[in-house]
Amino acid sequence: MTVAETVKILDGQFFSGEDKADLEIASACGADLMSDVMAFVKDRVLLLTGLVNPQVIRTAELLDIHAIMFVRGKSPSRDMIDMAEESDIILGGTKLPMFLACGKLYEAGLKAGGTRRI
Repeated sequence: MTVAETVKILDGQFFSGEDKADLEIASACGADLMSDVMAFVKDRVLLLTGLVNPQVIRTAELLDIHAIMFVRGKSPSRDMIDMAEESDIILGGTKLPMFLACGKLYEAGLKAGGTRRI
């Protein structure tokens, strides 16, 4: 599934990186605690989170995550968008709560995880 497909499924929008929306993802991780994200660590993952602060971008950089979807109608700040663009991280958003966003992606076929790297 591509990032563009996830944005469409979630009736979302792009904040940055729409030109890279054909990026393939194999799994998704829904978390507001970045320590939980660090424990998940898979290849080609879409991070879904309601946490909107620069730590999300830093965590994505550290774990080589290239796509983040903000849930619950959250929007990143201009500084976060700039950080993401510098790191080639795609940012999107949806008004859906985390539970429904994850469920819709699962229902659409995003079921298998990537390769564990830790």
